[in-house]
Amino acid sequence: MAPSQPSSGDEEAFDIVATYRRLLSEDPDLTMPVAAIESLIVGLTNTPSTTVSETLDLVSKLTVQLKSGVSNPISLSAGTDLFQQYLISNLQRARGDFDQARSHLVQNGRLFIERAKAARETIAGFGKHFVRDGNTVLTNGGSRVVGALLRNAAESSNGSGRGSIRFRVIYVVSHSATGDSAEESETAANIAALRERDIPVAEIPPTAIAYCMDMVTSCFVGAEGVVENGGVVSRLGTYQMASLAKAAGKPFYVVSESHKFVRLYPLGQSDLGIEQNIVDFRTARSSEEKESAKDEGVADLEGEGATSSRRSCTPGDEVDYTPPRLISGIITEGGVLLPSAVSEELIKIWF
Repeated sequence: MAPSQPSSGDEEAFDIVATYRRLLSEDPDLTMPVAAIESLIVGLTNTPSTTVSETLDLVSKLTVQLKSGVSNPISLSAGTDLFQQYLISNLQRARGDFDQARSHLVQNGRLFIERAKAARETIAGFGKHFVRDGNTVLTNGGSRVVGALLRNAAESSNGSGRGSIRFRVIYVVSHSATGDSAEESETAANIAALRERDIPVAEIPPTAIAYCMDMVTSCFVGAEGVVENGGVVSRLGTYQMASLAKAAGKPFYVVSESHKFVRLYPLGQSDLGIEQNIVDFRTARSSEEKESAKDEGVADLEGEGATSSRRSCTPGDEVDYTPPRLISGIITEGGVLLPSAVSEELIKIWF
């Protein structure tokens, strides 16, 4: 793809957005933060730099390109921020030959990726103890880590693949217009894997969550990002499920890898920093230019002729924010955390 401006360096010849999307398509088990880190490592490997300053500047530019190239950068931001912090803390202590130190950091980055991929099974080992005999579990969408947890619970009592723990699962399934979204494929795979293990699974639409809540024992959901105050950003409908679970007195657990902890502090649904056309008011003259309805203050801040850098989320990729008061616990590879402990974990990582 030809750059829109004359090339000013090798970093512009490397397409990090295309690399990121390729990695996700080639490895369905890859999470967005890990794919972002792996993309940055590929960029570092393919683009020469001779000083610490050049390396950090390269990573910063690649990060900006990646975030601006996707409609919802919340989850991948956790990975890029973590990798940048790792580089800053290690390159500043580097001594001797720079190329050797840079190569060592890239190798360590790849080691982190392998450990991050293995985190899912560790989380499943912790989380299976929250599923007990006779429980009815409610979950939504195609979270891979939730699917691993439920499969682990189904296999927990023997090595034959058919565990003695008997529980039921209610899956909240949202069907897209095309019917072939990645989320639906992952959901179908999780459901098939559980039924193969003799776990009864029911599928319900999002409108039936309240109806089913009386028979539910506990709720498990995945997350795209765990924010600083212990809340979570996850697929649209998670906030609704958490609110109904709280009203019914049912425990609501978030299952997430710690590399999804992101430095973001939203106060509500409008503070996520992404464009989502979920509530789209229309009239008979809705074909008029939307720019005419743009907030004057926003237009002043962006300047004349400027366009917003935020891209609208594609249908099916919308997310919402669930506040920490609705969450009973966050199950990670490091153990089970209360929402209030997330800020402490972020402090450990960053300071």
